[in-house]
Amino acid sequence: MDITLASDIKYLKGVGPKRAECYKKLSINTVKDLIYHFPRGYIDLTSCTSIKDACVGEVCAVAGRIAKKLPPARIRKGMTIFKAVFTDDEDDMTVVIYNSEYLFNSLSEGEPIILYGKISGNFIRKEISSPTVFKIGASKAMQPVYSVTEGLSQTLVRSTVQNALSVINDRIYEPVPKDILKRQGMCSLAFALYNIHFPPDNYSMQTAKRRLVFDEFLTLGLGMMMLRGRNRQKTSNKLYRCDIKEFYKNLSFELTECQKKSINECIDDMQQDRPMSRLLQGDVGSGKTVVAAALAYFVYKNKKQTALMAPTEILASQHYNTFKEFLEPLGVKVGLLTGSVSAKEKKDLNQQIIAGEIDVVIGTQALYQQSVEFCDLALVITDEQHRFGVEQRSSLSKKGENPHVLVMSATPIPRTLALMIYGDLDISVLNELPKGRQRTETYAVTGKLRKRAFGFVRGELDKGRQAYIVCPMIEDNEQGLKSVKSYANELSQNEFSGYSLGLLHGKMKPKEKDMMMLRFKSGELQVLVSTTVVEVGVDVKNATVILIENSERFGLSQLHQLRGRVGRGSEKSYCILVTDSPTEECKKRLKIMANTSDGFELSREDLKMRGPGDFFGSAQHGLPKLKIADMSEDIEILKNAQEEAKRIYESDPELLNPENKGLRSLIKELFERRSD
Repeated sequence: MDITLASDIKYLKGVGPKRAECYKKLSINTVKDLIYHFPRGYIDLTSCTSIKDACVGEVCAVAGRIAKKLPPARIRKGMTIFKAVFTDDEDDMTVVIYNSEYLFNSLSEGEPIILYGKISGNFIRKEISSPTVFKIGASKAMQPVYSVTEGLSQTLVRSTVQNALSVINDRIYEPVPKDILKRQGMCSLAFALYNIHFPPDNYSMQTAKRRLVFDEFLTLGLGMMMLRGRNRQKTSNKLYRCDIKEFYKNLSFELTECQKKSINECIDDMQQDRPMSRLLQGDVGSGKTVVAAALAYFVYKNKKQTALMAPTEILASQHYNTFKEFLEPLGVKVGLLTGSVSAKEKKDLNQQIIAGEIDVVIGTQALYQQSVEFCDLALVITDEQHRFGVEQRSSLSKKGENPHVLVMSATPIPRTLALMIYGDLDISVLNELPKGRQRTETYAVTGKLRKRAFGFVRGELDKGRQAYIVCPMIEDNEQGLKSVKSYANELSQNEFSGYSLGLLHGKMKPKEKDMMMLRFKSGELQVLVSTTVVEVGVDVKNATVILIENSERFGLSQLHQLRGRVGRGSEKSYCILVTDSPTEECKKRLKIMANTSDGFELSREDLKMRGPGDFFGSAQHGLPKLKIADMSEDIEILKNAQEEAKRIYESDPELLNPENKGLRSLIKELFERRSD
């Protein structure tokens, strides 16, 4: 049979139907899937450690020979231990092999070999258990290490990959135009695919990796640009410039320069033939809502409607009250549509919306239900848009004729990375806080000072203020972290007996969560003990302190979001970060948190220290999964790939030119892997 990249893995020599099932557990179905199953690391046989320098507890490669094989020891039925003395002619150590006579017999006394494995024992007598054995001279200098599953060994996967590469070596086509490869100094794809698996040295591996990372970023960047282009058909909602000075005059505060700039950018977009598609990205408390209200007023002046969708009823209610304050004095009719609205009210609201009697409709997912119809929907706004699936957002947009779209996010992301996540959106950034907004004082303490911290919280409560206490876990687990339920119960009986406490966590029903937040917001509850569900959006101006337990478990960006729950009123506010694991890394992270109030700066630090997990999850954003590229480590390649993607897209937006045919195929494949 003629083997191609598209061939089923079972037809490769040495695989067959049974092993093919094992490969399928790793999402390897075809020969191409196997070749793109990149190593997760390498055993570097060029830099072996001496027995003397091999540290107990570490995995390393040691060169030497078997000095003596000892007699097998059968310790019980079905368990035989084989031992040998291994030497590098300066020191000795013991090789221990469990139940593998085959491996033991493969060791020949006096033959030069390299053993790779975890060193155990002690300083006086070291051991290496069930090591991987490589013959010096017969083994490649760098051995790939793969993610495997039951039924597949490293040796088996290596030989299968080697076989696949030899079979299809002359069939690897070059998808990237030659002028781009030359400009970026990239190796060929054939070289990259062979050397990512079996590099002769580290330089060859890095050269191969650089090319494969570039391909992923170029493909993703181009794909997002094409998606953006296709989402921008002509709109029947081209709006006309009109004066919104009345809106500004009605405000009791002055807008920041970046708020004014963002409003103008959006208004300019909405006057074009294509619908606006823009991300409003702002730090905690930067004033995204007033920007959204200004745009709703601009749409109202154009005699059209706006819809704003929020992830929870309480956040929708908060927006409703804010929009009423900003817009109703100007004659704008604002409506609220959520799941808890009665059937009769819902029917009345729907009739008013379709009649055009309501200008701005604010709600939850209830907005995109089939029964909701608009008279003339021109602007769709989604708040905390990552909380909604792609389908939910598009369902709301379909209620108008290609309406303008604004998505708002309070997660600050460095611009280059935001372009990759939200590649189908233009970006406006609010990076300055409104005048009068106070910086929240942040303190990091160890568990030894927990009682003192609780005393500080009680001091704020005694002044008539309110507090959040955040606990990261819902269930008890093996690490001994208390569940939020038992933790809240303990607090109410001890440190906060005599105070009114509420409990909020993700396993509660939406109505229960909303009711608990309303009780806290109204002042009925003094302390809200919560998991991170409290992270987003709700304003409780009287809350002046937030205490976060196990703060080492959160990313800096998430801690910043939590910190943003306080400092919303005129009183001085505080954030206390408590940890029982004061490692050096933890101390460093919490020190950054205590000294930095800029969310964008914190997101950059988070990327350096934790990688992009806090921002990039295909489940959240609908992004295809990347196999080898790392958006935090490979930032320079990302920038270069973005520039090349832009250059290609501007000259050939549908990738119809012959030289771009390969890239078009790659984009199709990448977006077919998308989980959303």
